[in-house]
Amino acid sequence: MNILIKSAKIIDEGNSSLHLKKKDIWIKNGRIEKIADKIVPKGQNKVIEHKDLHVSAGWLDTGVSFGEPGYEDRETIENGLLTAAKSGFTDVILNPDTYPVPDSSSDIIFLKNAAKDSTTSLHPLGALTVKSENEDLAELFDMKKSGAVGFYDYKKPINNSNLLKIALQYAQNFDGLVFSYPLDKNIAGKGIVNEGSVSTRLGLKGMPAMAEELQIARDIFVLQYTGGKLHIPTISTANSVKLIADAKKKKLDITCSVAIHNLVFTDNKLESFDSKFKVKPPLREKADIKALIGGLKSGTIDYVTTDHRPMNIEFKELEFDNASYGTIGLESAFGILNRILDTKLTISLLTKGRSRFGIPEVKIKEGANANFTLFEPKTTTQFKKENINSRSKNSMFIDEELKGSVVGIITENDIQIN
Repeated sequence: MNILIKSAKIIDEGNSSLHLKKKDIWIKNGRIEKIADKIVPKGQNKVIEHKDLHVSAGWLDTGVSFGEPGYEDRETIENGLLTAAKSGFTDVILNPDTYPVPDSSSDIIFLKNAAKDSTTSLHPLGALTVKSENEDLAELFDMKKSGAVGFYDYKKPINNSNLLKIALQYAQNFDGLVFSYPLDKNIAGKGIVNEGSVSTRLGLKGMPAMAEELQIARDIFVLQYTGGKLHIPTISTANSVKLIADAKKKKLDITCSVAIHNLVFTDNKLESFDSKFKVKPPLREKADIKALIGGLKSGTIDYVTTDHRPMNIEFKELEFDNASYGTIGLESAFGILNRILDTKLTISLLTKGRSRFGIPEVKIKEGANANFTLFEPKTTTQFKKENINSRSKNSMFIDEELKGSVVGIITENDIQIN
């Protein structure tokens, strides 16, 4: 299919000749054939025109969960990737949040094959340990060869410091990226929400910020000893930002991410005991949100993620103590980020991360493969349940104001226009 994008403002800070310029872009057989002020192409083309149309490199989410295999009732790979495409993401990194967890090369191959015909590309993470049981390392090298972009026991901390040491040392042999979830289980105890005045008032068991921060401090000490590549997913506290900033000053190879909902909501949302707001790490306080946003602006926090986790209703519509953790966030991601940050920073964050995970970089230039997200940045709307494309509807963003909207994506594989 040949595609002509008409009069789109290009957002590409790395290319001063095109950045913030309005151009026509002609895509022929999945490649950028021409970029010019005005293009009148030959032959039949699909023309994309939209008021205040903007185009950037395709967006990447560094941590989503679907369900397949094992939890297809929550979400399938096919529909999950369609949801990602409609939400503006050309690439997603898939958490090993399935049953069984992907801890072998054949599991990674299954996930890659299940996604091969989708417009959005799927990049799976392999489990760090066998069955994510935190005991023996999984087949890291074989999974890397099969397409795993990192190794993570999803939301499960590495309790054994020596296991983290061995993982970091071993993964250096093949440039592997080790994930370490920031939680000291002994300090967290049976806590399910942020420890503070809200948890005390509501009678909910608190999870202190220190439980996250102690684990990050330990991980940094281990990384300083071993070397290697470490990623800390979904930090949530002000002191965590400081710890990572200090580690980066020491030139350690460490990156981290923050979940979008931890940039928006505080634990005051728990007053209604609505389990949509039960997430891990928990919603924290205003001072934490301020520090997290500051960390994004300074570059201390590398990536934002939706931490998208579909969960069927029977696991969320329970007493708060018994409800499962997680919220979906793909559909609302751009509109929420663009509301709380400026558009420039929003797009910068959504397009970052490919090199860290060994995914080819995206270039907006003639001759390059097409990998675009199309959007408009100004219209305000209210996010409603009917805007959800996911099979599960557990979104904490329902009734929130969104700024901007996704027009669609174009990749060398296909096109998705909303």
